[in-house]
Amino acid sequence: MEIDLTPKSSKSVYGSDGGSYFSWSPSDLPMLKEGNIGASKIALQKNGLAMPSYSDSAKVAYVLQGSGTAGIILYEAEKEKVIAVKEGDAIALPFGVVTWWFNKDDSELLVLFMGDTSKGHKAGEFTEFALTGANGIFTGFTPEFVGRAWDLEEDKVKVLVGSQKGTGIIKVNDGFKLPEPSEADRKGMALNCLEAPLDVDIKNGGRVVILSTKNLPLVEQVGLGADLVRIDAGSICSPGFSCDSAYQVTYIVRGSGRAQIVGVDGKRKLELRVKAGDLFIVPRFFVVSKIADGEGMDWFSIITTPNPIFCHLAGRTSVWKALNSQVLEASFNVSPEAEKHFRSKRLNAEIFFPAP
Repeated sequence: MEIDLTPKSSKSVYGSDGGSYFSWSPSDLPMLKEGNIGASKIALQKNGLAMPSYSDSAKVAYVLQGSGTAGIILYEAEKEKVIAVKEGDAIALPFGVVTWWFNKDDSELLVLFMGDTSKGHKAGEFTEFALTGANGIFTGFTPEFVGRAWDLEEDKVKVLVGSQKGTGIIKVNDGFKLPEPSEADRKGMALNCLEAPLDVDIKNGGRVVILSTKNLPLVEQVGLGADLVRIDAGSICSPGFSCDSAYQVTYIVRGSGRAQIVGVDGKRKLELRVKAGDLFIVPRFFVVSKIADGEGMDWFSIITTPNPIFCHLAGRTSVWKALNSQVLEASFNVSPEAEKHFRSKRLNAEIFFPAP
């Protein structure tokens, strides 16, 4: 039985007047379970606080829209890092990291999370562990245990543990002061993909920023790479595949377009229209290509290796560029003139081809 590769949108899991938590389920998108990949989003309204929690999976977070503040406590750190976050920021979140997120602005703060669930409780799903709230970890311990751990009287423990009735995301009162972000804390924690130096820049074609151990060292601990790709109206992204046995998980950030995925025996596994909010996964070694509609298209992808390697099948970095003319002629069963015409066209171009 073949696995359904059709893109899916997220579904709401829980929420309050402070915001909502959304996720993609393996029952809707089977490739999540196949690839051991999780994906979720939080949407915070003004004064919305995603309370401190940790996950069973390493992740990459990407700020889709808005701005706010994030608190990050790394494994065995003595002090949390409080950083300002805004649209375009990518943040690597290794195992054991506790985070909270806050939005003080009128516009919605929307953050995407994608990561590896191979060590999690459920393949293809994140399991979140809240430290506070109605479902917080300490609600499961008796006041005696918590009191002895915190060196507090049991009546005080009951107040601390039981006062917050909200779950996951709450709304704080106007004027409530949370820690101010620090520029020093941000260093090495986040990379803004809209402002970072471009790894690929093709006029009227497209632009790429690659997230790797070179520009965000924490990626090594997460075990994932990522990139932000933006292609202009009508442009095509060269057919390509991950040649290091990695899955590619793609979220459409902006715009819309078409995509084709080709698998074993040259069979087209999927031909589809994609739009903002869609998530889809390209299986290992399958080849994918995308064409943007009239408004262009942006997507953010994670790749299940910290320093991904791609092989393209068009353009000057493609495998065809390295092959000699005789092998191309024989393999395609074409004349030398046809091979020369082919080589003179797309084999001197980059990985993005502008609209005709």
